[in-house]
Amino acid sequence: MTSAPATVADGGAAATPPVVELLDVRKTYRMGASEVHALAGVSARFEQGSYWAIMGPSGSGKSSMLNLLGCLDRPTSGTYLLRGQDVSRLPDNELSELRLRHLGFIFQSFHLIQQLTVRENIELPLYYLGWEPHVAAERATRLAEQVGLGDRLEHRPNELSGGQQQRVAIARALANDPPILMADEPTGNLDSATGEQIMALIARLNNEGKTVIMVTHEPDIAAHASYRMHMRDGRVESIEEGRR
Repeated sequence: MTSAPATVADGGAAATPPVVELLDVRKTYRMGASEVHALAGVSARFEQGSYWAIMGPSGSGKSSMLNLLGCLDRPTSGTYLLRGQDVSRLPDNELSELRLRHLGFIFQSFHLIQQLTVRENIELPLYYLGWEPHVAAERATRLAEQVGLGDRLEHRPNELSGGQQQRVAIARALANDPPILMADEPTGNLDSATGEQIMALIARLNNEGKTVIMVTHEPDIAAHASYRMHMRDGRVESIEEGRR
């Protein structure tokens, strides 16, 4: 079961402290002489263990939202609290450390390193965390087995199907055991049957306690989430509870 929905822009208190909270966050990009207001005063709370789909048309602000939540960008103004810590103005090296320890990323295009094996791709975050090589290898092997790739450890990405590559990407996202998974169109490059398998795997991770925040433009994919946030013109337009 997922937790109660986040409170968004209404000042209400959630039952438990949110794992992620945005307070009047704005993001403005300068394009030549013009300004683009990608986020226009967003306040949102996401509790630990919840499963969210962020939706909206092109230019609605959903990608900017995910970039901020994933500590890949900073707000122009407003506050971002990650597990209670204000990360809005942290320098790059501290943001990188937070990403490495608290966040896992699943991308549409997998972003695997072609020269590395399945095991080595999964190990990569652990290398940056300074794990002993044999311990990292054991961890990567266990994760590969959990996503059904225990017999593909020494294969390289170009020897795998799209669904298998996404499974490697998910295993890599889990290497550091992050409490939060960020997914950006995780089935966008997959056929529908394989996409459903990947969504079932993400649902299982959520049921095990991971917070999942996913951007998607596909209603059938968003239907897997417990809560759907609809964005338009840089604002939260509505939130609805899903079927899970």
